[in-house]
Amino acid sequence: MTLTHVHSGKVRDVYGHGDECLLMVATDRISAFDVVLAEPIPDKGRVLTAMTVFWLDQLADLAPSHLVSADPADFPSDASRLEQVDGRAMLVRRAEMLPIECIVRGYLSGSAWKEYRQSGTVHGVRQPAGLRESDRLPDALFTPSTKATEGHDVNIGFDDAVAMVGAAVAEEARDICLAAYRRGAEWAAARGIIMADTKFELGFIDGRLALCDEVLTPDSSRFWPADAWAPGATPPSFDKQPVRDCLEATGWDKSPPPPPLPDGVVKATSERYRAAYEQITGLRLADWYGDGARPS
Repeated sequence: MTLTHVHSGKVRDVYGHGDECLLMVATDRISAFDVVLAEPIPDKGRVLTAMTVFWLDQLADLAPSHLVSADPADFPSDASRLEQVDGRAMLVRRAEMLPIECIVRGYLSGSAWKEYRQSGTVHGVRQPAGLRESDRLPDALFTPSTKATEGHDVNIGFDDAVAMVGAAVAEEARDICLAAYRRGAEWAAARGIIMADTKFELGFIDGRLALCDEVLTPDSSRFWPADAWAPGATPPSFDKQPVRDCLEATGWDKSPPPPPLPDGVVKATSERYRAAYEQITGLRLADWYGDGARPS
């Protein structure tokens, strides 16, 4: 049974394997301001895949997942013809995906901070007065958004999510995501990292809501070093911030083509991704698939 190309996004390439499975490849491509850059970030795809597999194991009692295997030995035989597969790919079950992004916020940052400054709310929910940027919220919030086929996702309220997927599904999605975030945030905090917010993708498999796509990675989450966090400012993050800062400094208008990334920025970004994986999981990326190793 051969693989058939289904979709290529900014980061992932997806291939169909029969009626039941997909091969999802997290490449080393990187995007900024919705534009894919020419320079790949070494090991980025391995980090996203290895971290997702780690978290799906940690969260298995909260919800099922779409993961079948990340071992290249279990992939279809013609997967070897694809670039960037070992260590960067997961064989997964097909799912009926929810049409919403399931976001959980534990700290006030990004678009939530922008909304709070304007109206004192986060996704329409009133928050205490006097909060500062990067403050911890009184309670973690489930703050869904739409999935935009073009342009940016749009933040919506919980009632809007109910209108889209129904009350029972929206409530179950909220409960799964809040529980997963809280467990992940507690785990990361014990290792010196604040998990400020994150985005989950959920879908139905065999009639049950399952965790799909990437989970609690530097691309789907905001990770801050705990020792660099202070309310009132934006802490450094374990993600592509060096890329954003470099591009902003060039005066680029954020329209393709993007300016080239200096080697130093590529290296610093790669190191941030690896550091996030190793500090949070306690594992070595060198022991993950794709570097001559086979995890035991």
